[in-house]
Amino acid sequence: MEWKKVVAIIRSTLLEKVEERLRQLGVKGLTVTRVKGYGEYANFSKEDWLVDNARVEIFLAAQEVDAVVNALLDIAHVGAPGDGIVAVLPVEKLFRIRTKSEYEAPVA
Repeated sequence: MEWKKVVAIIRSTLLEKVEERLRQLGVKGLTVTRVKGYGEYANFSKEDWLVDNARVEIFLAAQEVDAVVNALLDIAHVGAPGDGIVAVLPVEKLFRIRTKSEYEAPVA
């Protein structure tokens, strides 16, 4: 089984819409972290340039990645600086702590 990790940094205001779309796609689990940072967009009007965002992390079978990435790009896009980023990373192995065994994804 080939695994991937999708990481998205998105506007916090769009998090609920992203979560709903991912549920509709059948994503079985994700991790959300509130983060601060700046990239293309920084809040230069404040002493602290950092902007509040959400980081969404999802482990997926490789064949599920395109649908999830397209959903993230679709929902998180407003067409302005600060829309965020999506990264797809390779995962060598994935283990389930409860069973101490290598995780096997359901066959699609």
